[in-house]
Amino acid sequence: MNCTVFCWADSSLVPPWKSIFTDISSLFSLSTVNKHKPWIETSYHGVITENTDVVLLDPPLVALDKDAPVPYAGEICAFNIHGLEAPFEAVVLNGTSGEGQLRARGLVDCELQKEYTFIIQAHDCGSGPGGTEGKKSHKAVVHIQVNDVNEFAPVFREPQYHAAVTEGKIYDSILQVEATDQDCSPQYSQICNYQITTTNTPFAIDRNGNIRNTEKLSYDHQQQYEIQVTAWDCGQKRASHSVPVRIDVKPVCKPGWQGWNKRVDYEPGTGSKQLFPKMHLETCGGPLSSVRTTVELQTSHIGKGCDRETYSEKSLQKLCGASSGSTDLLPAPSAATNWTAPLVTDSGRDSDLIFKFDGRQAAKIPDWVVPQNLTDQFTIATWMKHGPSPGLRAEKETLLCNSDKTEMNRHHYSLYVHNCRLVFLLRRDFTQVDTFRPAEFHWKLEQICDKEWHYYVINVEFPVVTLYVDGVTYDPYLVTDDWPIHPSQIDVQLTVGACWQGGEVTKPRFTQYFRGSLSGLTIRPGKIESQKVISCLQACKEGLDINSLESLDKSIKFHFNPAQSILVMEGEDLENMNAAVRKVSYINSRQFPTPGIRRLHISTAVQCFGEDTCITIPDIDAVVMVLQPSEPRITITGVERLSWPASDLQAAGGIALFQDLHIISTVTRADVTAHHAVLEEIIHNLDYCDVLVLGDELRPGQESLQLQRSALLGKHLDATNSTSGMSIYGVDSMSNYEQVIRQVDYYNWRPGQLTERRFRLTCSELNGRYTSNEFNLEVSVLHNSEAGEHVNHMVAPPQYMQVAHHPSMIHNLYPSVPSAATVVIVMCIAALVVLVVLGIYRIHLTHQPEVKLVETAKEKDTPWDNSALTITVNPMEVGGLWEEDEDDDEDDEEEEDDITSTESDDSEEEVDVQLPRMQRLSKKGKNWDKTICY
Repeated sequence: MNCTVFCWADSSLVPPWKSIFTDISSLFSLSTVNKHKPWIETSYHGVITENTDVVLLDPPLVALDKDAPVPYAGEICAFNIHGLEAPFEAVVLNGTSGEGQLRARGLVDCELQKEYTFIIQAHDCGSGPGGTEGKKSHKAVVHIQVNDVNEFAPVFREPQYHAAVTEGKIYDSILQVEATDQDCSPQYSQICNYQITTTNTPFAIDRNGNIRNTEKLSYDHQQQYEIQVTAWDCGQKRASHSVPVRIDVKPVCKPGWQGWNKRVDYEPGTGSKQLFPKMHLETCGGPLSSVRTTVELQTSHIGKGCDRETYSEKSLQKLCGASSGSTDLLPAPSAATNWTAPLVTDSGRDSDLIFKFDGRQAAKIPDWVVPQNLTDQFTIATWMKHGPSPGLRAEKETLLCNSDKTEMNRHHYSLYVHNCRLVFLLRRDFTQVDTFRPAEFHWKLEQICDKEWHYYVINVEFPVVTLYVDGVTYDPYLVTDDWPIHPSQIDVQLTVGACWQGGEVTKPRFTQYFRGSLSGLTIRPGKIESQKVISCLQACKEGLDINSLESLDKSIKFHFNPAQSILVMEGEDLENMNAAVRKVSYINSRQFPTPGIRRLHISTAVQCFGEDTCITIPDIDAVVMVLQPSEPRITITGVERLSWPASDLQAAGGIALFQDLHIISTVTRADVTAHHAVLEEIIHNLDYCDVLVLGDELRPGQESLQLQRSALLGKHLDATNSTSGMSIYGVDSMSNYEQVIRQVDYYNWRPGQLTERRFRLTCSELNGRYTSNEFNLEVSVLHNSEAGEHVNHMVAPPQYMQVAHHPSMIHNLYPSVPSAATVVIVMCIAALVVLVVLGIYRIHLTHQPEVKLVETAKEKDTPWDNSALTITVNPMEVGGLWEEDEDDDEDDEEEEDDITSTESDDSEEEVDVQLPRMQRLSKKGKNWDKTICY
């Protein structure tokens, strides 16, 4: 026991139980010692220079702990930063004193972020080295500002600058250059100075980059200057690259349009083409409040005022959907319409038929042409070009007049011009009305005497009369009443170009002659025309247009006249006006427009602020040259010879004349790559096709051309028929014309001794401007033995003959293949003929002239196109082919020799039977008639 105590009394020996007790008591005492939290300032402000990592804080970063100097409890172990990815960290420099330092984890960039704000908190060491049971200070706000470094040099906004000045003037500022600096601070990012580095130049620059001239410049001395300009920022860092500045010296400014061409070529079919793609208005630097520009397309010399479709009046009316039943009072002169033959015509303008009246010509309309009953509704329409009448007291100038033919001088209705006023007279009969009613309707319009073409339509719904001029409605300014005309048995005379005075004079004569030009004068009884149809009939196919209208600035106001020949544009901003004028285009929608010049006139008025006008812009004139379109070549092809038995002509269906007709159109175009011209097939419309009877006219009651009305359904076509032929007219496609013409039938109820009929087919586009070739068709009529022989040799070929058809041909052949029994019968008949040779010889002599006539005609006929019809003969049966004829009669040996000379001596191969003469001519490029027999 003592030993044990002794041993424990040794200072170097500590009993285990006492060590444990000491540790427990020590822990207890420490936990009670770390009683306080560290303390730091509530906020800090710091500065860091970009591209460094040390932050200078105010006040310095120091944490205090009241537990000092107790180890651990009174020491600072860490500073923690709380923030949205703040690129900073805080380190403890001295844990006992609590000093710390704030630094960046990486280089900071002022250009990316100039300031940072975050939270910092101090931690003591707690109860030991591990920091267990450590305490945190309150949270302090830290604001960090990043100081800029002048690391970027100034850079100019533009790679080069350009300006123009007028000679003889001193400018406060010619142009302004501008440089920028990417540094973040005002000291280094602002540009404090500009300098012209080029020496000996008459220019100076201020601190804002404004360049001015220091002396008056002369265009004759130097037309262009190029100088170099540099810049400094406020940190005196110079731009790394100077910028070139070009200054052009212009002669004394003359206001006006610049950058336009005198001539613009227009290729047909190219749609809308810009007229002034580079044009701009030079105003000589004066500030403008508004610009007004008028572009006028002058086409009065083209056709009837502009490029319109030149189809016939009937075709145009059908194309526009006009009511049927109109009468053309000024048709093209022909055998059937000879009353216009004495009039002076001008049809040289794109096949547009125009009649000129000089005060001495007039025409009487035949009674069978004149509508007998106009009713209370009717329409009169015409194109008219008229100027002021000569003399102080102008006389009436009559366009259309319906007056008494004899005895009296009453005008039942008339249309005339008097003192540049258009007057329509309509006096009803007592049988129609017996009260004082409107009789004269007067219009006073500028168009009547402006020497330009206009389209006039008078719609009568008695007692209301409406005038349309170029599609615009005009009411009469004066209407006078009159009594109706007393009924009488006097015939009336309708005239054009003057009024007929048949009574109350010694000698009947024309009076009140018209001076001007007319075209397309029509009258339609029973109906009035709609405004839609009227607009269609007078519509121009050429005019002005605005290219890419949707991109036009909203501030630009524009207006077209109805014909789109005048365009007015107005705006306040000069650049927007320049852009708008550059979009003005010319368009011609015709497939074959009238070639030639269209004149352009551009006038401009400008206004300045506070003044009515300030500068004068000269008018400019240019031309649009519409180039010659490629002229189409219309070609009609088909079988040109037909042979029909007379009985088929008498059948109910008659015979179809043009079953395999084809109409194509080609143009010649230059092949740039191949350096030669090529033919290209195109598609366009036709406006009429005429089937003419050659030789004697058709005999009424015996023969006729017929076309079923159903063939015209669904097409813009109509047809007229007479003893001289048939005319199919209307604006429609070539394929529709083909379909209709193929259904034209020829009937002959009493063919008698008729041996042939010849027809000619021609087609037209644009009222004869382009015409097809003359396609001639010959129809041979076979009688009795001719028809039988013809059928035996052509229509019913034996088994050893094959008939091959060209794919492009539509033949209506009726081949039949005889059976073996038929061959036996033929041989028996041949034997019988030999036995009764004298009788057969006599019959042969009787019909010899007819047979020889047929054979001669066959020899003289132009041969058929061997590409369309190929006859292949089986040599195994060639002998059988000719034996029958050889036995028939020896007197026919010459004819038989001609035929058998084409036989092949080789019996092992098939041969094509073709006349040698046909082969020689085809090699020379001859065109063969296509013959087909029925």
